[in-house]
Amino acid sequence: MSWKWQLFSLVGIALIGFMGNTLIDKNTALRNENQSLNQSLSAQMAIHIRQQESLKALHEQDAQRLQELIHANAEIDRLHAASVAHPERVYIKAECPVPETPAAPGVVNATDARPTDTAVRDYWLLRERIATAAHMMQGLQEYIQTQCR
Repeated sequence: MSWKWQLFSLVGIALIGFMGNTLIDKNTALRNENQSLNQSLSAQMAIHIRQQESLKALHEQDAQRLQELIHANAEIDRLHAASVAHPERVYIKAECPVPETPAAPGVVNATDARPTDTAVRDYWLLRERIATAAHMMQGLQEYIQTQCR
């Protein structure tokens, strides 16, 4: 073998070794990056699973509150229908101011004290709104207790 041939072989072996070393370094870097990305993916998947569970719990709470609100509105409607059918059975606790001058001991044409139709409508409207507001507040309190930890 001539010295030129030996020199070319030595340079070729050195180049092959250098390229092999470079490829090994790139492979190691890519392997480390892959491991890091897999860890990040696992963390993101865990976060996603927790969010899905949280959304499912919120949906269940919402469905429960909606069912309770529907039940409360049905009860109010039932009571309203009963009060319309039998107005003599509706009792409203009220306090009236005592007049300063005494009235006559008996009034001949006196009728039972009854609320006006507008007052009755307002009463049922307010009852419905109170029930709705109460269920909304309960739902918000439950949301705060479960989600804002």
